[in-house]
Amino acid sequence: MGVFSIAIYAQEVQVTGNVSDSSGPLPGVSVIVKGTNNGAATDFDGNYVLENVPANATLVFRYIGYNTQETALNGRTTVNVTLEENLEALDEVVVVAYGSQSRAAVTGAIASVDADEISALPVATADQALQGRAAGITVTNSGGPGTAPVVRIRGVGSPNGGSPLYVIDGVISTGLGAINPNDIESINVLKDAATAAAYGSQAANGVIVVTTKQGRAGRSEVTFNTYTGVQFITNRFDLLNTEQYLQFIDEAFGTVPTSPLSSSGLNTDWQDAIFQTGFLQNYDLSMAGGNEKSNFRTSLGMLKQQGAVIETGYNRYNIRVNSNFDVTDNFKVGQTLAVTFSDQSPELGADNAGSRSLLEHAIKMAPYLPIYNENNNGGYQGPTSALDGQDAENPVRVQEHGNRLSKRTQVFGSVFGEYELLKGLKFRSQFGLEYNYNNYDEFVPSYDDDSNGQSTHAQVFARITKNANTFRRFLFTNSLNYNFTLGDDHNFDVLALIEKNEAIYNQVNTTSQNSVSDELEQLTNEQSEISSLTDEVDKIGYLGRLNYNYKNKYLLSGSIRRDGSSRFGPSTKWGWFPAASAGWNLAEEDFMSQSNINTLKLRASWGISGFDEISNYRYSTTLTNNFNYVVNGNALGGTAPSSTPNPNVAWEEREMLNIGMDLGFFQNKFTAAIEYFKNTSNGLLIDLQLPGSFGSLSSTVPTNIGDVESKGFEVSLGYNDFEGDFTWSANLNLSTTKNEVLKTGTGEDIIPGSTFEAQFINGLRVGDPIYSFYGYQTDGIYQTQAEVEAVLGTDQTAIQPGDIRFVDQNGDGQINNEDIVAIGNPTPELIFGLNLDANYKNWDFNVFINGVTGNEIYNTNIYDLQGMPRTFNAGVAVLDRWTPTNPSNTIPRAFDGNNGINTASSDRFIEDGSFARLKNLTVGYTFPQTSALSSYFSKLRIYASGQNLLTVTDYSGLDPEIGNAKSTNSEFGVDRGNYPQPKSVLVGLQVTF
Repeated sequence: MGVFSIAIYAQEVQVTGNVSDSSGPLPGVSVIVKGTNNGAATDFDGNYVLENVPANATLVFRYIGYNTQETALNGRTTVNVTLEENLEALDEVVVVAYGSQSRAAVTGAIASVDADEISALPVATADQALQGRAAGITVTNSGGPGTAPVVRIRGVGSPNGGSPLYVIDGVISTGLGAINPNDIESINVLKDAATAAAYGSQAANGVIVVTTKQGRAGRSEVTFNTYTGVQFITNRFDLLNTEQYLQFIDEAFGTVPTSPLSSSGLNTDWQDAIFQTGFLQNYDLSMAGGNEKSNFRTSLGMLKQQGAVIETGYNRYNIRVNSNFDVTDNFKVGQTLAVTFSDQSPELGADNAGSRSLLEHAIKMAPYLPIYNENNNGGYQGPTSALDGQDAENPVRVQEHGNRLSKRTQVFGSVFGEYELLKGLKFRSQFGLEYNYNNYDEFVPSYDDDSNGQSTHAQVFARITKNANTFRRFLFTNSLNYNFTLGDDHNFDVLALIEKNEAIYNQVNTTSQNSVSDELEQLTNEQSEISSLTDEVDKIGYLGRLNYNYKNKYLLSGSIRRDGSSRFGPSTKWGWFPAASAGWNLAEEDFMSQSNINTLKLRASWGISGFDEISNYRYSTTLTNNFNYVVNGNALGGTAPSSTPNPNVAWEEREMLNIGMDLGFFQNKFTAAIEYFKNTSNGLLIDLQLPGSFGSLSSTVPTNIGDVESKGFEVSLGYNDFEGDFTWSANLNLSTTKNEVLKTGTGEDIIPGSTFEAQFINGLRVGDPIYSFYGYQTDGIYQTQAEVEAVLGTDQTAIQPGDIRFVDQNGDGQINNEDIVAIGNPTPELIFGLNLDANYKNWDFNVFINGVTGNEIYNTNIYDLQGMPRTFNAGVAVLDRWTPTNPSNTIPRAFDGNNGINTASSDRFIEDGSFARLKNLTVGYTFPQTSALSSYFSKLRIYASGQNLLTVTDYSGLDPEIGNAKSTNSEFGVDRGNYPQPKSVLVGLQVTF
């Protein structure tokens, strides 16, 4: 009898059941056999099935926001449970600097973006998906495949840098290019001192904290996501055709091309020649699982993106492994590892195309010229300057002749150990690694586009370029964290931390020529050049932080960080960065207990963060060996000082003030967050221009001069309706930013920024927004000589009827630098994003709109389209230019040697950059669990999606969202023929096994 009972007790059975709460079935509940990896998840109706379960087992039911429940089988094969809500667990947990906090306990400004929002857009990097998702974050995307966007938090507060600090799983990173967006669980943006100052000298521009996905206890889950589609650019400039072009240059310049090709009858559309339909495809495969003591997640990813400009593209291959282990009840370890291989075929910008952008060449090329000519060396056709009267380069040859490829290998990871010394007191040690290897190969064979033997654009040799660089960062972090409660109501969280950051950068650049062969893509000794560079930066920081709350009602937080940086000399190496904040959860007060307001929190914060992102070794003299001395009439190689040092150059500091309020009504059906901020950057790190008589190879010296103030409001509004067959939600975020230069300290009226056609177009001036545009104010066009003389007198002849009338600001009868005024501001007055989600039974819908208002763009394309400096092709607007018989008041006369007055920097080039864009439109369908496919998949979804399908704007350029390839603040709002963002249409599949 005893033997028989043992056999019954050891048998394995199938267990089924249903999991629900007070409102009905719960899908996605983890059901696991305690102490094993055997588990399942409930389906859409809350049902589950477990195989091979011992009859005496205990089942563990887990679901986010609910109390974990354990139920013994005791021989049963059907177990139905009802889970109870865990009110504390329902409170959102957000990742902050060196830890996490309950959203209710946060006293600073944090914006959160979850995995669903990140994966809603098919983007190459996760920071692209942040655009419009959270208030206070400006993301400017470029259309170039693999090109990282420019991200700014709360606008531009300094002429230097501006990119936020990126932290992935606790490790500082140079960006998000190495991470697959599908591997991200959440992104938290730390916008004020209370949340960011814990990172001290690295947090002046805000912090973006990324948490990657981890495995969970339960049955292992395999997911596969894929999408494929096309992208294309539909906007075009309206250019002169061949007939119009020949008429225009004859009438405007008296030029009649004598090249035989001018009568070819061709009408080449050079814009169509450089744009194409690009294909994109993405594949992601992941597996995740775990048990009571450990979990894991591993993933593979592949992205292939063909650009909408010829010979541009980006390919990326990812692998990631995350795991965590509870070695004992008090000791746990874990690791993250991501390896990424990528290659990019870039668009050739002004640096590679004769100081003109690819689009500028497409605008200027004569339309009667063909793209190809097999009789020319290289196979392309270009102009003959002497016969065609111009020298624009064939943009197709510029972009596709030869090959250029930038390859990158990135390794990013961490390993940690955490030991609980006593209840609530934990010691954690973490080591992080970031390693980047970049290799750029360029090979341009010889060519001659000139079919008339005059070599207007020719290269008689093959040019070989091979550049390589490595970046390596080691991050060591050790911390003690103590969480404890006194008297049931007084809650403390104390952190002490030390962190060491070591970064080394090595670079080798080589170029050479080959006059013998166009087939060998290797370096030679012919006209060879080689250079190398090594940079090393060391930082160390000490942090102390205390968080306190009383009954979750009254909140206090304070931190102090001391950082040292090798970028500064001995007397200024160290900086102090304090922060303090307070909050009041009114919704927790007894007098609010009967209210429909379930969230009402007031909070305020103040602090100082630092900035040290200047060139290395500026506090000391550096040497160069690329210097020749003349000795006895001979040039001899030698060494000379290459910089002018400033041993007193110190930290740039940013003082931050933030006041905020969080609201939630009717169980957070309606939510709102309102922020006011004021940031002041003190001791701006600016390179002061030195006079030529100073005798230094370097023309600048680093100094701490100037202050900038930024302030604004941020509003986030949300509505959630999750009842019934039709559910929907709406989230709107709005942000305003105004900045002003308070002081420069240089004695100059304007510190110049970027230039165009040898003129500065923006800069820094006290009282104006940072990098405002500067130039002349226009007042129509002079129609008669009498008008000219009435303003400028009779002593000048440069300005004539048909020229632009510039406002004489000081009334001295002259137009000169004294008449230059602020003509535009690149900073938007309002940035907005609207996200609409809806579900009806198995259908889902998403509409995402983003945009900006109140900003100006300096459109350099107007120079090419309407400037008429030479006999280049132009826009059709020049057909309505001023002539004695056509008194236009918008387009001046054609240029004929009047010192370029009509193309001087002026509000002629300034346009309103406001736009609203349908960023994403998605329709999806998830097959029900009752379908025939449910026996093969736990989830199967198909969808169709479109990006950038509609843009509403008055801007005349191809794209009002001006990408900034140089990532410099002085280039914001400057359109130099930038790569426009393409439209895309795709279909996708998501499967979970």
